[in-house]
Amino acid sequence: MLQNYLKMAWRSLRKNRGFSFINILGLAVGMAVATLIGLWVWDELTFDRFYENEANLYRVMLNRTANGETTTQPNGALPLGDVLRTELPEIKRVAESLPATMRSETALQAGEKKVLRKGQHVGEDFLTMFRFPMRAGTGQSALHDPNAIVLTEQTARSLFGDTDPVGKTVRIDNQVDLKVSGVLKKLPGNTAWDFDFLIPFRHLELTQPWVQASRTNWNNNMIEFLIELHPNADRATVEAKLKGIIKRHNPESIFEAFLHPVSQWHLYGEFQNGKNTGGFIRYVRLFGIVALAVLLIACINFMNLATARSEKRAREVGVRKAVGSVRSQLVSQFLSESLLTAFLAFGLSLGLVVLLLPVFNELTQKQLSFPGFLPVFWPLALGVTVVTGVLAGSYPAFYLSGFKAVRVLKGRVHVGRSANWPRKILVVVQFSICIAFIISTMLVYQQIQYAKNRPRGYNPDRLLTVSLTNDLNRNYEAVRNELLRSGVVASVTKASSPATTITGDTRVDWPGKAPDEIMRLNLIAATPDYLQTMGIKLTSGRNFSPSGADSLSVILNEAAVRAMRLKEPLNQEMRLVWDPGRTLRVVGVVENSIIESPYAPVHPLILLTGLPYENYLIFRLTAGVGTAQALARIEPVFRKFNPAYPFDYQFVDAEYNRKFRQEELIGKLAGAFAVLAVFIACLGLFGLAASLAEQRTKEVGIRKVLGASVTSLWGLLSREFVGLVIVACLLASPVAAYFLNDWLQQFDYRIRLSGWVFGLAGGLAILIALLTVSFQSLKAALSNPVKSLRSE
Repeated sequence: MLQNYLKMAWRSLRKNRGFSFINILGLAVGMAVATLIGLWVWDELTFDRFYENEANLYRVMLNRTANGETTTQPNGALPLGDVLRTELPEIKRVAESLPATMRSETALQAGEKKVLRKGQHVGEDFLTMFRFPMRAGTGQSALHDPNAIVLTEQTARSLFGDTDPVGKTVRIDNQVDLKVSGVLKKLPGNTAWDFDFLIPFRHLELTQPWVQASRTNWNNNMIEFLIELHPNADRATVEAKLKGIIKRHNPESIFEAFLHPVSQWHLYGEFQNGKNTGGFIRYVRLFGIVALAVLLIACINFMNLATARSEKRAREVGVRKAVGSVRSQLVSQFLSESLLTAFLAFGLSLGLVVLLLPVFNELTQKQLSFPGFLPVFWPLALGVTVVTGVLAGSYPAFYLSGFKAVRVLKGRVHVGRSANWPRKILVVVQFSICIAFIISTMLVYQQIQYAKNRPRGYNPDRLLTVSLTNDLNRNYEAVRNELLRSGVVASVTKASSPATTITGDTRVDWPGKAPDEIMRLNLIAATPDYLQTMGIKLTSGRNFSPSGADSLSVILNEAAVRAMRLKEPLNQEMRLVWDPGRTLRVVGVVENSIIESPYAPVHPLILLTGLPYENYLIFRLTAGVGTAQALARIEPVFRKFNPAYPFDYQFVDAEYNRKFRQEELIGKLAGAFAVLAVFIACLGLFGLAASLAEQRTKEVGIRKVLGASVTSLWGLLSREFVGLVIVACLLASPVAAYFLNDWLQQFDYRIRLSGWVFGLAGGLAILIALLTVSFQSLKAALSNPVKSLRSE
């Protein structure tokens, strides 16, 4: 019986090649989109879920409550590590780590090979906790020697080629030699860790005075703590003990510790008022819904085309019933047709996935591969195909099998008309989804452009940043002078933060501060050329003196003046909490500059000079000089004073644009899926228009004989579809507005929803629908009425 059903299904598909092609292509594109999104969603959901003991791994996070507001940060004071080890028996292991803002590229040298790579200082138990697979070396004890270094296999190959690097020496920053104790296999693409080598945290403590001084300092929150709980430990119990642990050792502290599971670092990384509010998981859920929506659009095509051609199948049903077929047999036959269509579409979709995967990877910055080698893929994919086939074919199957044989064979049933309302509803649903996609794409793009066009408060044009190595720092004045003498550099400075990130902050006291008020300002230590190089304008007061005599002077931004309620900020005295012995004086106020998030308000900022914390060299190229020519002129200067490093630099405008990476990714994905959804919907609309035009062939012929014009006939056959799209616009707009308004609330600096966006999206949808159906409408309107009237 099944073989017979499949034969009849195949004959039906071959007999109606045009409609079969539309059905198969629409379903194939829908399945391919669902598969690509499914791969992306799976990759996101499995971020950092590959550790053997993943359920026991956490990061210690800190809530900071001040002035009635709570903010969350991942870094705490170094003494906390010893307290975690000694006072909480539920904790099995603790590993320190420097926060991401303090990690920069480092020069690695082995013989004549020199490379710049991003490294990380971690506690000796790090590899025991996270158990990254090792290619070579001493395994989980590879970080126990403070003079060791662990390389990833890519870094090891760059330095040593195909030879075994274990036991060999790598020179770090042209200062210290470390011995390779291990080589890690390539890290998975879906991990939050982003390092090319590991150095024991103990080495940092032995070589850096500021780390040594922090060992007993509870006010220097510069270290992240990673912990592993014992398998039988209860997280709630540990967090209860953590709650007051910092205050016990530092009564003045405003911090409270809690645990953040490794499985939530990537997708649940946002906190508001001390509570986790989600994060990137909202986009993962959103695109999961998008995958289902696109597949639903493809299924709607199948339903509509099958029911639209029901008048041609009505007599077939009548004859089959007359010769003894029961309804269940007819349902099985029609479902077999839809399942055959679904499986043919599935085969085509696999080809589309293979073809589109490289483009999709480039778009999403992923390393996704075709999942055919995964055992779970085929049962899942075949299951989805069967469900899709049944879903797409169920309504047509039950609808067609319900015809009365006697009425059909007597010609009294015009089934095409009876299916109008269900088809209309399905078309409205289909285009409502498409219009919502179009509106979303336009508003995401509008929000990104709105933030990009926000005044930055500094001039990023031709501004470059270089990590300040020890050699560059030691020879800074010579480097600065040679760069200025080159004729291609207009200004040079060095600062504790790059131009697009803040790496430090400080608490301040001043006369007039409320007794219980806690004020933290972002801090940048820089040379007196900082304002000139960055292009930041003074609104009052003066800049730092070039002579270096302003070590007790500070400059505030306008946000700091407002936060501190300073009516007359110039000459205002203040002190840093961590250095209360020095009284500082405000000498200038500058405009607000967007150094951190372009979507958030500018944070209060304090600028100081004369502090030995500069880690970045910032310089501006001279206007009118070609960029390539300028870089060629200044590269020898860096090679002369920084021989251990290749010349590596970042353009500030490019770094600033990276702040929009997540929103741009969402916008590109939404745009791509909107185009594909509209394409699938238009395929169905094209087939539906062809079917309905065929049904009304005789009516069109009579109207032409009676004098109807081509324009009036085109309008007659098109207006029904245009009306449905208008209804879809009216339904989609408020729904899209609700969800998009909710999305915009996460940005402090955001656009307002504008009616013209919804109108433009609706007009675009109407135009697309009109162009799609016009071909069939004009074809029918231009046909010879003699042939139309002789069709029966």
